[in-house]
Amino acid sequence: MAHAERAALADDLAVLEAEGWSRQSLCESWTVEDVLAHLTAAASVGRVRWVTSVLGARFDFDKHNERRKAEHLGTTPTETLALFRAIIPSTTSAPGPTVAWLGEVIVHAQDIRRPLGLSYTPSIEATTAVAEFFASRDFTVPGKTLINGLRLEATDGPFVSGTGPLVSGTTLALTMAMAGREAYCDDLAGPGASTLRDRILALSGGGTA
Repeated sequence: MAHAERAALADDLAVLEAEGWSRQSLCESWTVEDVLAHLTAAASVGRVRWVTSVLGARFDFDKHNERRKAEHLGTTPTETLALFRAIIPSTTSAPGPTVAWLGEVIVHAQDIRRPLGLSYTPSIEATTAVAEFFASRDFTVPGKTLINGLRLEATDGPFVSGTGPLVSGTTLALTMAMAGREAYCDDLAGPGASTLRDRILALSGGGTA
């Protein structure tokens, strides 16, 4: 599933104009090209090198990510995309459950697509797996914490989680909200939606809980 999502993203970006590569992504300090290079790094740095890199950054994960991202930026966007295409079939990843790294691909692909106005929906099978993982624990994103005391229900698939005020929307929108992407709260409905938005804003320093 990760391979399919990488391939779909590469195809979407194949015709991207020069201006689009420098567009601000949903990742606060990264451009579209930066996020793509980060995805390349994530599929290139195995467990041993990841641990070495994190230790070298003294557990500063922002520094770790910046260093590895810089390694996989091309001299031009065309080269950055070519480097990404080369890792489409990769099975390399950092330590952790495979579904977490599927989530990495799905979330960062939407971090790229949303600001570019590119419409694409990953498979329900893939997004449901990631949504269930995000709802079950705080690992790469604070999903479990963000939805504590809320009930999430997908309108396009089988995903449901929790009890409390309802938050409904597509599986993708719920997944992106659990990943802390406030922009996707616009796609959610229900009495619990405003609570989820407030928690995301508080987490990013943009509001109060």
